[in-house]
Amino acid sequence: MFHQIMNIISLWTLPLILILILTLGLVKKVPLYEVFTDGAKEGFKVAVNIIPYLVAIIVGISMFRASGIIEAIGQLLTPLLSHFNVSADVIPIMIVRSLSGSAALGVFSDIAHNSGPDAYTTKLAAVMVGSSETTFYILAVYFGAVGISKFRYALIAGLLADFIGIVAAILVCNYMF
Repeated sequence: MFHQIMNIISLWTLPLILILILTLGLVKKVPLYEVFTDGAKEGFKVAVNIIPYLVAIIVGISMFRASGIIEAIGQLLTPLLSHFNVSADVIPIMIVRSLSGSAALGVFSDIAHNSGPDAYTTKLAAVMVGSSETTFYILAVYFGAVGISKFRYALIAGLLADFIGIVAAILVCNYMF
């Protein structure tokens, strides 16, 4: 019964929100189409403004992957991390997650496919992906969208938070699984 109610709620939430917004706009006599197109224009301007930042982050990630640095760092960290029950398969997620969410999800997908959904490595990788953030992407897109170019301290704080998230993921998974 609960499951059916949740399905109904999830199916109707978005349409009801849209109907509510349109109804309130009509009641307040807001020119809905004009407001919508103005918002779309602003969104397009923001998208155009962040293109240079996106190109820079994509080129940086591609160079990082193509150079073989990820594999080299993985080989260096394997002896240390094996003491904490961290498989070498998870090390690329630790490195790539701050750079690219899609690359981290690709690595996670490979881990889940190769190790299986119930394997400790898959669970650890899932917790790591969930407890860290795409710091460089956020800095490039969001800071670029509002024109902030001096983000040294935000970068340090973001990378520190990613490191703490990964350490916490390792500790929690060692305790839980």
